Amino acid sequence: MNMKKNILLLTTLFLFMFPNVLQADEMVTVKLVNYVGEATELEFKLNREFFSFDPTLQLQEGVTYTLSVQKGSLYLQENNKREKQKLNGPFILIPEKYNEEHQIYIDDRPYLGAMEFTIEKDEFIRPVNQLPLEDYLKGVVPFEVFSSWGIETLKAQTLAARTYAVSKLNEVINDTIQYQVYGGYTWDDSTTKAVEETKGEVITYENRLIETFYSASNGGVTENNANVWGGNSMQYFPVKDDPYDPTHPWDFTLNQTQIELEKIEWDKFNWWDELEEKDTDITETMKGWLQRNGYPGDIKILSIPSFELSDDTFESGRSENGSITVEFMQRLFEGTVLFRRMELKDINLNQIRPMIGGTIFKSYLIDSLEADDEQYTMKGRGYGHGVGMSQWGAHYMAENGKDYKEILAYYYPGTTIMDLANDAIVLPK
Repeated sequence: MNMKKNILLLTTLFLFMFPNVLQADEMVTVKLVNYVGEATELEFKLNREFFSFDPTLQLQEGVTYTLSVQKGSLYLQENNKREKQKLNGPFILIPEKYNEEHQIYIDDRPYLGAMEFTIEKDEFIRPVNQLPLEDYLKGVVPFEVFSSWGIETLKAQTLAARTYAVSKLNEVINDTIQYQVYGGYTWDDSTTKAVEETKGEVITYENRLIETFYSASNGGVTENNANVWGGNSMQYFPVKDDPYDPTHPWDFTLNQTQIELEKIEWDKFNWWDELEEKDTDITETMKGWLQRNGYPGDIKILSIPSFELSDDTFESGRSENGSITVEFMQRLFEGTVLFRRMELKDINLNQIRPMIGGTIFKSYLIDSLEADDEQYTMKGRGYGHGVGMSQWGAHYMAENGKDYKEILAYYYPGTTIMDLANDAIVLPK
C-alpha cells in the first residue's frame, strides 16, 4: 500500500473515531526504526481493546503476539500456539479509545495511537505509528535533552521540536536522529509539563516556520547554516560569540599505521580473521563509510598515510576543508583480496567527519591537528554543527534566569513565537 495513502487512511480513521482529538491537534506519522531495526520477526502486546480491519482477528489484551514475514506476507502467531495466520491486506491496529491507557507494546516499548505493520524490502517488518502532535512531542523532548534541566530549557527545546515536527506533518518521518529521536510512550513529567505549557507554540520568521537547527554545544561560537550545508544563508543563524556555551573541549588520536603488513601471517588459514586495527572505535566507522561508498565486502584498514586541514576557515573559526588518504584491503564476496587506496583531497570536512564518526570528531571548531611519525592528534571545541540553539547554552541561560522566550530570541534572533491555533502561519503544503 502506498505510504501517502496510508497516512490518509489512518488520519481518516482518527477523524471518524476521535474527532475531539483532531480538532485540537495535528497528526504525526512515524516509522519505527530506532529500536526495531531490520526485524523479520517482532513481538507486540496490547493494553486495553484495539481493533483491526480483519473481522476474523480477535486480539486479546495482555497476550503476546509474534509477527513474522514469510515469502513477502505477514503472519500472526499467538505465543505458545503453533498455528500461524496469514494476514491479507493492511494490518492496522486502532485503539477503541484514544487515551494513555490504550497502548501497543512493541518489543516491550509502549506506544499510543494507531499502528500499521508494513513489509519493507520484502523481508522486514516496519511498524508505522500515528498519533497527535502534542503526544508525539512528549515522546521526543526527553530523548533530545536532559529531563533534569530547568523547565525554561525544556520549553525552548519543545518549541524547537514542535516547529520541526509541524514542518514535516505531510511526510512520513522516522524515530531516529535523521529527524527527531522518538521514544513512544516513554514520557517524563518535566518534559510533559514543558509540552503542555507551550501547547501549539512554534517559532516563525515572517510568519513562516523556521528551520530549528540545534546542537549539543557550539563551542562558544554559533555558525551560519550556509557554512555547514550550503544553500541560502538564513538571517536568524548569525555567527556570533556565545558566552553561555561551556565550549566542551575534545580531542582524539588516530594511528597512522593500523595493521603492519610485514606481521601478517599470510599462510595461516584464518589470517584475515586474526587481523585487528589499532583504533577500532574509528576504523569500524571508516569501514562502514567505505562500504557505503563503493567498496562492498569485508575491509581491513591498513594505514592512514595522510590527514590534514586546509588553512581556510569560516568567520566562526570553524575549519572548512581537509584531506585524508586511507589504505586498506578489500575482500570481495568470492574471496578475492584487493589492496586499495582511497584519497579525498581538499574537500569539505562534512565528507571526512562521517568517516571518523561524529561522536569522536565532534565538531568543525578545530583548534589543532598535529602529526608525528606515528599518529595524528586533533583538538577542538563543541559537539555538533553549531547552527541555531546550543542545548548546553540554553541550559546555562536558564540557570542565569532567562526564560524560554529569551533563550529562543538569543539563538534564533529576529524570529517570533506564534500559536498554531490562533495565528496566521504559512504552513508547508
